[in-house]
Amino acid sequence: MPSRNDDPLARALSAGAIRIVDAVRAVQAANPVVLIDGRSGAGKSSLARLVTEHWPLRGDAQLVALDAIYPGWDGMDAGVERAYAQVLRPHGRDLLGTWQRYDWDAGEYAESYGVDPSRGLILEGCGAITPRTARVADVRVWVESPEPSRRRRALDRDGDVFRPHWDRWAAQELMHLRRDDPIGHATLVVTIP
Repeated sequence: MPSRNDDPLARALSAGAIRIVDAVRAVQAANPVVLIDGRSGAGKSSLARLVTEHWPLRGDAQLVALDAIYPGWDGMDAGVERAYAQVLRPHGRDLLGTWQRYDWDAGEYAESYGVDPSRGLILEGCGAITPRTARVADVRVWVESPEPSRRRRALDRDGDVFRPHWDRWAAQELMHLRRDDPIGHATLVVTIP
């Protein structure tokens, strides 16, 4: 996987993606499920895109971002519950899953997308690893990154849209960490500077 040797972030993402791709290969399944969890700005989306680009199995992996499912700034738990019911559970039962994109501007759910159970699946986002989701996933990744780096990346990415919601979102992340122990359920921990 390409990475610029002088960029510590790119090196860490590339190394993390290689570890995840190796873990997917080791599962020896045609349609493995990968969960990528971590706090806001940790690098989950970048890591998920790299893994998708370098998916080691036949056929492309399906990438579902929880950011597209959460029903607003107070909806972490509700989004994870929808992803479990509409994506993970059907996939694990070899059934077609369907999830709806949440339109943050309109404040309602919009178009639907299908999830093919015969293909690999990557679900990424804050809250992705819970005791229940862990039972239906083959590779579970926690992305660890220091708070100043995470905050800078998240606010550089989302700017004034996210800034007023940082603390309330962080409170949901802390609740998730205490209640669900995503690090304890992870099969890999990837550290991003």
